[in-house]
Amino acid sequence: MATPATTTPTTPSGKAVPAWRGGFGRLWTAAVVSRFGDSLRTAALPLLAASLTDDPLLIASVTACGYLPWLLFGLLGGAVADRVDQRRAMWAVDLVRGALMAAFAVAVALGHAAIALLLVLAFALTTLGTLFDNAATALLPSLVPTETLAAANARLMTGQQLAGGLLAAPLVPALLLAGPAVPYAADAATYVLAALLIASLRTGAPERPPRPAGSTLRAEMAEGLAVLRADRSLRWLCTATTLCNIGMGALVATLVVLVTDGLHAGNAGYAALLTAFAAGGVAGGFLARRLAERTGRVRAVFLAGTVQTGCLVLLGTVPVLEVSIGAMVVFGSMGTVWNVQQTTLMQERAPDGMLGRIAAAFRTLAVAGTPLGAVLGGAAAAGWGPLSPALVAAALFALAVASLAPLIN
Repeated sequence: MATPATTTPTTPSGKAVPAWRGGFGRLWTAAVVSRFGDSLRTAALPLLAASLTDDPLLIASVTACGYLPWLLFGLLGGAVADRVDQRRAMWAVDLVRGALMAAFAVAVALGHAAIALLLVLAFALTTLGTLFDNAATALLPSLVPTETLAAANARLMTGQQLAGGLLAAPLVPALLLAGPAVPYAADAATYVLAALLIASLRTGAPERPPRPAGSTLRAEMAEGLAVLRADRSLRWLCTATTLCNIGMGALVATLVVLVTDGLHAGNAGYAALLTAFAAGGVAGGFLARRLAERTGRVRAVFLAGTVQTGCLVLLGTVPVLEVSIGAMVVFGSMGTVWNVQQTTLMQERAPDGMLGRIAAAFRTLAVAGTPLGAVLGGAAAAGWGPLSPALVAAALFALAVASLAPLIN
């Protein structure tokens, strides 16, 4: 992979860290700005859905529809990301998403919101995101030296959690008071700003080995799957992440139901849990590299998943707002630890010119269970009560941790 020809800064302890110059600072800013807007939307959308219907299954379907495009277009997005200029693909996608969000904000302001419209919006944004996310994963190694990838991923995820949870989530109730369309208009503006920042990057043409004559997108997608399957560490990590994503789908899709019906905490309680999760995510960004240095990346993932399982048990058995807030702080911190190690392992182990496809194969397989989890969570909440999806998620996380056992030696 190409790396920038810049001097790598270090911490006082001698650890290499990514330089803010050379493009990483602008990519970081774009990612943080975009996450801020996305968090406004993702926090407001379930509340909007809950105001349109009292059916938990329909509310959960909005979340499920937001993941479904990964099953249909995820592999294609990765193959395209390995063919095109990733920077151009990213800013173009963000401009389109900004236009979609602006149109949705107008529809909400005019009182034309409906569950069907929410489903279409979630599907369209995620379809575009299959290209954007794979391109972003493949672009980062061209902006920072290889030895700083873990630190760069940690900084990106920490900044996103800080902006998305600690800054955005608490603003949602106030923005909704200003008008039901305000969170969505703000999200549209952040997409445009992020597109401008990414367009300003000067990364040069991507360095890739030449493709064989007559190579097709289908063959290149299959190659990404084959490389993922052949890599033992990535294969088992993908299995564990898939199980966790089923559990996350069940939890996230019904979190508003858990808060409003299980904890009786209302919109303020919902915002508090989202903020707690984000605060934990920020802390996890500072912890991720240190934990990996002590235990290794795979063991750090194993530990994170074990702790998250315990947090989910608390959410599903102790219907007390303060306990749930504490559980979400720890749950969020361990989630960042998991994600940093997972992304860094992919970037370190991917052959040149294949990171987009490997990331796409990993994400497609991992995300495949999330729509199932969302529907499962909605059905559990409808049949067994608002706390049950957290226990369903705990069981799936426990299975995920057990699936990592072949890598622990």
